[in-house]
Formats: sequence, C-alpha cells, structure tokens
Amino acid sequence: MANSLEARTEILRRIRVATGKSANAAAIEAEWKAIQRDYKLAASVDREGLLHQFEDRLRDYDAGVYRVTADGVRALVGQILAERGKQTMAVPAGIPSEWLPSEVTFVEDLRGDVSPIDACEGVLTSATLAIAETGTIVLQDAPGEGRRAVTLLPDYHLCVVDAAKIVQTVPEAMARLQATAHVATTFFSGPSATADIEMTRIKGVHGPRFVDVILIVA
Repeated sequence: MANSLEARTEILRRIRVATGKSANAAAIEAEWKAIQRDYKLAASVDREGLLHQFEDRLRDYDAGVYRVTADGVRALVGQILAERGKQTMAVPAGIPSEWLPSEVTFVEDLRGDVSPIDACEGVLTSATLAIAETGTIVLQDAPGEGRRAVTLLPDYHLCVVDAAKIVQTVPEAMARLQATAHVATTFFSGPSATADIEMTRIKGVHGPRFVDVILIVA
C-alpha cells in the first residue's frame, strides 16, 4: 500500500511539472494550507438529531433501518434475515459471534476464491463509521468488515453500525479516517444504483441491490 501512495505522489508531482506548476514540497504544502475551508466542519445537531438525519437519508435511498440495543442484535439479525428469506450469509473474519443467530448458516470469507462468497445470499458486516448528512457508511479492510469483494459480490448487505461512530459531516469523517488512510476503504450510501443513458434507474450494478442497516444505540 505504501508503494501505491508513493506512486500517486509521484504522478501528481509530474503533473505539476508538466503544467508548469511548482513541484516543490514546501510550495505544495503552502497551497494546501491556503485553501479556504469555510464549509461546515462539525456537527450542528444533538445525538438524536444525528440519528434521525442518518435514518432519513438511508430510507430515502431505499435502505431498511432498525434500532436496537447491543444485547438485541442477534435476535434482530435473525428477524431481518427471516423476513428477507436469507439462509446462507457471508461474514468477514472478526464479526462478533454474539451477533449470529443459529438459524442461519454463516460462511466466513477466507480471502481466497470468491466462489463461496458469490454463492451466499447476502453478507453481514460491521462498519468503521457513518456520515449522517450523506447517509454514507464507511467500510475498511478490517476485522468485522473484510475485503471489498465480500461486500460487493452478494446481492444483499446487512450492516451493523455502532451509533457512537456516526458523524454528521464529511470533514468529520475524513478527520477520523486519517489514522487509517492507508487501508482499503469503501464508501456506500444505500443500495447500489445507477442510471443508463435513458435515465432508467438500475439497482445492483456495482454492489448489493438491497441494504438493511442496524443501528446499535445505548
């Protein structure tokens, strides 16, 4: 990963040289610091307002949203999967075992052949954080979240989000992600959807067609 970051830096340096701009590191840093940042940087609502905003965005994107306390996750996961008719779910390594109901078969991603993942009816993961204003969930290649393939191949994604990890703004999220910026990261807002040239909305082209989100609240 370090090599890819170094390569990106070198590419940007060459672009600056080719366009006649300074490639001096100090000059680049000065330009960066001179950028005006008068956009909203912090939350402007309380915790309940934050949850309401996040839930509203998710529902607008056609995602299912549920609230539960930590000790009720397993029962709610079982309920949702039963309603969805899901019997076999992929999970990344590190998913809390107390979340997994015995009525469902869970297949752990071994990070090899993707066929076992593709054969599952969905995937269950946790999340690094979420952004209320945009209804975005952030996943990283980390325990409980897994590699990108495990969340892109299945047609259904059930994501468990700790409400304490929800921020309101994108700048807040970027600040929190700085420490793990070198880790593969995926941002998604609701089910995957796109539109063709005739503006016909098509779901599931770049990821799951169906998404449910469980919010763990105190």
